[in-house]
Amino acid sequence: MSDTKKIIEDIKNRKLAPIYFLYGNEPYFIDEISDYIANNVLDEGEKGFNQMVLYGRDIDMGELVENAKRFPMMADYQVIIVKEAQDLARHWDKFESYAKQPQPTTILVFNYKYKTPDKRKKVFKEMAKNGVFFESKPLYENKVLPWINSHLKSNGYNIEPKAGQMLIEFLGTEIAKIKNELDKLMIIVPAGTMITPQLIEENIGISKDYNNFELRKALGSRDTVKVNRIINYFAENPKDNPLVVTIGQLHSFFVQLLKLHAMTDRNPQTVARQIGVSPFFVQEYFTAAKHYSMKHCSHAIKIIRDIDMKSKGVGTNKPQQHDLLQELIVNIMYP
Repeated sequence: MSDTKKIIEDIKNRKLAPIYFLYGNEPYFIDEISDYIANNVLDEGEKGFNQMVLYGRDIDMGELVENAKRFPMMADYQVIIVKEAQDLARHWDKFESYAKQPQPTTILVFNYKYKTPDKRKKVFKEMAKNGVFFESKPLYENKVLPWINSHLKSNGYNIEPKAGQMLIEFLGTEIAKIKNELDKLMIIVPAGTMITPQLIEENIGISKDYNNFELRKALGSRDTVKVNRIINYFAENPKDNPLVVTIGQLHSFFVQLLKLHAMTDRNPQTVARQIGVSPFFVQEYFTAAKHYSMKHCSHAIKIIRDIDMKSKGVGTNKPQQHDLLQELIVNIMYP
């Protein structure tokens, strides 16, 4: 995230590079930089003659280089954005000579998504030397909530930690999906609003009481009544609460508890950093650690893995999600 902000800040200050090679498995940050260049380097009057969008599958490298060597018309720069640049994979060697001496009045942007280039090749070394070579990596789960906070704050909103965690539990860590839901929510509620679990439930359709986050919390405090309510709700709404997601969340939870048991420094900030959660939720892990010893956590992880195999049809025929979930929870709570 900090690299993205630095690149955008440099562009804003007109510290422009002749080549931006944007690659990686998180498309959001690639699009963020590429869109900022498309929207801000040229003014509207200059774009007609000096800005173009090309697609990797539709052009060859010779055509691209020819366009890149043109001079801008009545503007300081021309901007060329190559989307789906990964489709140019077999032709990068033909770009090497241009990468060594790029046209200073051309801003050439490559959107190379879901792949990693062979950095050993000279062409990519030259681009890294003469331009911006940026890898867009997926955020770790403990970095997603700060991103949510930052995105909302920049638009005049705040969010309760539990509401942010609900989004992550339901949507995963793909930033584009989360941003899409947040942007829709910001259309509905006025600026200055505190985003609460209630608002998430009413407008995005995620239950504030019956979700994997609440299941882990209830399991951690050994609240049998609440655990049963949640897994019954999951049984009635299987499409919104797939077993594979629950298994993944519970596995992460008990791995985090194991890490907590191994720690000697129980400072909440240290614990949050080491196990990868927001400090807001650390107390819940302390509570869970009282109920689940290190041995119990190891047993729970084994049970989770066994149920995961059963859910995939190993050692059983046509497993029912609800039956497997009940078996999982009973064996975790009462080993």
